[in-house]
Amino acid sequence: MALEITDLTKVFGEQTAVDSINIKVPAGSMYGFLGGNGAGKTTTFRMILQLLTPTSGSILYNGKSIGYHMTDQIGYLPEERGLHPKLKVSEQVLYLAELKGMSKKDAGKALDYWLERFKVTENKFKKIEKLSKGNQQKIQLIASIIHNPELIILDEPFSGLDPINVEILKDAVKDLNAQGSTIIFSTHRMEHVEELCEELCILDRGKQIVSGNIDQIKQDFGQKEIIIEGEHDIAFIKDMPGVLEMEQIRNKSVIKIADEKYAEDIYKRITDIGFFKRFQVNEPSLNDIFIAKVGRDYE
Repeated sequence: MALEITDLTKVFGEQTAVDSINIKVPAGSMYGFLGGNGAGKTTTFRMILQLLTPTSGSILYNGKSIGYHMTDQIGYLPEERGLHPKLKVSEQVLYLAELKGMSKKDAGKALDYWLERFKVTENKFKKIEKLSKGNQQKIQLIASIIHNPELIILDEPFSGLDPINVEILKDAVKDLNAQGSTIIFSTHRMEHVEELCEELCILDRGKQIVSGNIDQIKQDFGQKEIIIEGEHDIAFIKDMPGVLEMEQIRNKSVIKIADEKYAEDIYKRITDIGFFKRFQVNEPSLNDIFIAKVGRDYE
């Protein structure tokens, strides 16, 4: 187990920003923190990095407390911009890489590799303030991963990027993970967590709503979704056992059922009627789970 968080709490005055969360992040995994603004994601990250002192609870990495001795093994991308606007890209990134223990030569090679990979080679000698927000985000990510850290913490890494650049950065994050880095990232985009992560923690107003293996969470949740397409009238399904909700748009019906076991009866009923183009049972989405657990739509 790479990271183990136990009963972690942070209180600011009368506000509890993080309320007794318990998380285990396996070594070499990609772990997602999902939640809206004010959920407690950034506060949790700052406590992991010792930028904030927990009110109570413990954080262990490979069984030990995280201290200054670990600095060179960690990469951190903060949500807010943290680069000096008046410095050139090369000056800023090479300086930070040397602080992390890299030689100037190795840092220069790594910088050229990442600038090429992120398609921003023309910005090497430009001042940070002259770059677009998206390109500043790319440079900031390069600065956080250039030293090939074993633990990478990314706070909203894809914010402010267009879809093409999101894909470029996602590919880079996947490669770093494949090479052995443990990656923890926060986002408010459910599809990023579903695509990239095996494990997640959903936070809402500082509380841990659900956490663990995504497939297991979906399985344990029970509810499933059935999609049926065909010409026949199947309105009767809404009154069948286990059916929670049914929506019909022309020839397509989307049915939420309380458990997978109810799908078989529905299948038998419709196949007795005649031909249907599609009968598909899907796992619940993270949004379905969020609504059920929190009682409101995810923002």
